[in-house]
Amino acid sequence: MDIRDFLLERYFAKHEFFARALLSPSDCEAMTVQDLIDGADEEVRGLWDGLRLSYTESRGHPLLLAEIARLTGRAPEELVVLNPEEGIFLTLNALLGRGDHVVVLSPCYQSLYEIPRAMGCEVTRWYLKREDGVWSLDMDFLEGALQKRTRAVIVNFPHNPTGFLPTAEEFEGVLRVTSERGVMLFSDEMYRGLEMDPGRRLPSAPDRSENSVALTGLSKTYGLPGLRLGWLSSADRGVIDRVLALKDYTTICTPAPSEILAIAALRRAEEIGERNRSIVRANLSLASDFFTRRGSMFQWFEPLGGSTAFPRLIGDRAEDFCERTVRDHGLMIVPDRVFDVDWNHFRVGMGRKNFPEALAILEKIVG
Repeated sequence: MDIRDFLLERYFAKHEFFARALLSPSDCEAMTVQDLIDGADEEVRGLWDGLRLSYTESRGHPLLLAEIARLTGRAPEELVVLNPEEGIFLTLNALLGRGDHVVVLSPCYQSLYEIPRAMGCEVTRWYLKREDGVWSLDMDFLEGALQKRTRAVIVNFPHNPTGFLPTAEEFEGVLRVTSERGVMLFSDEMYRGLEMDPGRRLPSAPDRSENSVALTGLSKTYGLPGLRLGWLSSADRGVIDRVLALKDYTTICTPAPSEILAIAALRRAEEIGERNRSIVRANLSLASDFFTRRGSMFQWFEPLGGSTAFPRLIGDRAEDFCERTVRDHGLMIVPDRVFDVDWNHFRVGMGRKNFPEALAILEKIVG
């Protein structure tokens, strides 16, 4: 596979563990193993204490599948547990082949368009519109972009990096268009549960369309990226079975410790989710005030969901600005070029408790 370097991940690899502070992480405040075990029920603590580091079931631990089924409403046969990045790779390989056409909501996580491109697919990037500090969907573009060869439309809501969240009616429109055209919708829902207004939470795509598959996980909403654990769900069991067959060529199964800790987390899903929503809400208030008060330097785009925002820099080149902040001040800021756009934007990550400290460094830089 002839695939380009992963721009975002290479940027993090260069700066994440050497910078003094990070303004742009996408995850929420991490929990410790002790946090999870101390809050676990007796059954989970017994599983943890007696854990053997042997192979696990390919689809996922039965108790973990039961917790995911409770959370999603899907049957265990409509689920598969895996690494979230692996979920993208395997799903796209299950759905697509050389010569197929794909429409990908953009800007986005590079895997979502780079893997199809490397597979020999034609990729059309469906960009969010930017108008007066507001992000919006261009539904006319989507309908016009679909071809006879289109096999999948790929979306991500709440959206990384912008924090955009469509209305329920807009999301139903995407589901309607893809269903009518017989196109599979791949819905990246890694940030689902981090809506600023919980009343605007969208249904998971498989709840509304059999012609869809959703990716969810513990990295963002639950602050557990170190577990490297997520899951796919779909009413199309043929897609799930194909992913399972492909998984035999990648990880085979999920790490046993991650599964038990995931069970502990999902049994406290609402508690942990609200903990992280509270952190994002508090940090969003700080970010919104900071950037809107500096309107001559930044254009603020208010996020509606997720843990990230994507403001625009005015009067300087974003890539140069981000390079100077990390080089001269130890503050890592992710420029828009790592999302393959040149809009002079940068990502702000509001999911961690130390966000105020990172923002304070930026304040010293810009005044």
